[in-house]
Amino acid sequence: MVEVFKTNVQDPYQAKMLIDHIHATFREYRANFDLEDCDKILRVVSPDGFIQSSRLMDLLSNFGVHSEVLSDDIPEVSQF
Repeated sequence: MVEVFKTNVQDPYQAKMLIDHIHATFREYRANFDLEDCDKILRVVSPDGFIQSSRLMDLLSNFGVHSEVLSDDIPEVSQF
């Protein structure tokens, strides 16, 4: 499973530190930031198919980082 979060992380060094903490806390997760994206995306992959979003968001919050889960809504395409 993949979960995508919008964050307010700006600094690559902060992103690296957060990734290290995520990997230490949730050993089965693989996480990465896309700071080039306007939403400063954090992607988290779990091989067992379950991501504890609220616990992960609490961890980020402990470091002063705001995060929210991005929905995976697929826009409807109108057909004419």
